[in-house]
Amino acid sequence: MELIAGDVGGTKCRLAWVTGESEDSQQLRFEREYASAAFATADDLVRQFIADARLPVSPEGLLLALPGPLHAQHATLTNLDWTLDAADMRATLDISSVRFVNDFQAAAAGVATLGAADVVALNPQPVEPGGVRAITGAGTGLGLAFMLADGSGRYRHYASEGGHIDFAPANDRQARLLEGLRATHGHVSWERVVSGLAMNDLYRFCCAEQNTALPDVPVDGAGLVVRAESGDPAALTALDLFIDLYGAWVGNVALLVQPRGGLYVAGGIAAHLQARMQSPRFMAAATDKGRMRSVVGRTPIFLVTNSRLGVLGAIATAFAPP
Repeated sequence: MELIAGDVGGTKCRLAWVTGESEDSQQLRFEREYASAAFATADDLVRQFIADARLPVSPEGLLLALPGPLHAQHATLTNLDWTLDAADMRATLDISSVRFVNDFQAAAAGVATLGAADVVALNPQPVEPGGVRAITGAGTGLGLAFMLADGSGRYRHYASEGGHIDFAPANDRQARLLEGLRATHGHVSWERVVSGLAMNDLYRFCCAEQNTALPDVPVDGAGLVVRAESGDPAALTALDLFIDLYGAWVGNVALLVQPRGGLYVAGGIAAHLQARMQSPRFMAAATDKGRMRSVVGRTPIFLVTNSRLGVLGAIATAFAPP
């Protein structure tokens, strides 16, 4: 089978062309990463990828991991102005099989492909064989999925839209942040404070808190890091606040599903802020759960450092038995 598997994100997309009849026999033919904003539609992205691959065969299948809720193989993406329908794409791209899955459902499937070199332990605790697993992560948005082992020990993967749960502040400063975000956005989810989309709001909030000038242009995650490295006090505070919020969110996930089989933190932001994620500050925020502190403390938590997790999961999902 000739298959294209893709991990679609609000900022970038990674596509891979693989051939084979099973996960064990697959071979990678071609892989490339693209800026999502460069394409008006998913069809345009796939056509460009096929043209760039320059292979003497045509794809027979397409599986895309998408950021957002799916209904009847139809999706309107959360942080990207695309609407996709699998039946329409089958017709317009002339590919016999087109299927969509949630992006973090694919990331969950990708966990099984990881080796020791692909993760860093943030909270080194014993992993329970067959225990519940969870994966969460901040990229452009905030994703969450969980995995349950069936009777044969094989993990099944389940998507969620947990990143859109209502944000709850843990202290007075975070309460002021919530008040400001509510005035701007109305509903304030955890994605509003733990994602690439959140970075500008966090920086502006810290500037206001410190009575310094607000930026003239939006500041993204990379820009925030540059400002922090130059000694900008508000940027340094914003990154500390982000780590506090990220840690609190991960602690919430630990309480929600008690993933004794491992809680995996993925997404591009965590990888770029690895040193901060490994600092005591992150786990201090994660375990700041009052009477439930020990529940989080017993949870094995890992940072995924492999940037190909999403596309690896998409490939694994495409070849997985029913």
